[in-house]
Amino acid sequence: MHGTGAKGGNQFYESNKRGLNTKLHLAVDASGMPVRAIITEGTRADCSQSTYLIEGITPKHLLADRAYDTDKIIKYAREKGIVPVIPPKKNRKIKRDFDKNLYKFRHLVENMFLKIKQWRGISTRYAKNTASFLAAVQIRCIHLWANFL
Repeated sequence: MHGTGAKGGNQFYESNKRGLNTKLHLAVDASGMPVRAIITEGTRADCSQSTYLIEGITPKHLLADRAYDTDKIIKYAREKGIVPVIPPKKNRKIKRDFDKNLYKFRHLVENMFLKIKQWRGISTRYAKNTASFLAAVQIRCIHLWANFL
């Protein structure tokens, strides 16, 4: 039976879409290893998950792409003693400065997405529900950590 809305738990898509309408949000440490993964519906803005991604983590810097350039995120980071290294959006009226050399390390996040998606089931969103997809991502992260340690 194909539903028209979310069913039970943390399921964000219709059962016939097989997870294609989900988005993976990821936080990595300075080594580029995953420390937190969050799954949301595909239409959710990246910036809406930023505080959840760094909550309870005490980094010195927050490296993120332009999608995370909001006053709320910048304020939250600074209140926590975290230096935001986020390039300003093109439409920002007052441009902020950011450390361009440090921002080059943001590729570690993108590299981790590539490593996670090397598992075919994750890259193709093969899981039929969000819980299974998140479990696959977590198992892949555990595997990467086991090889790292």
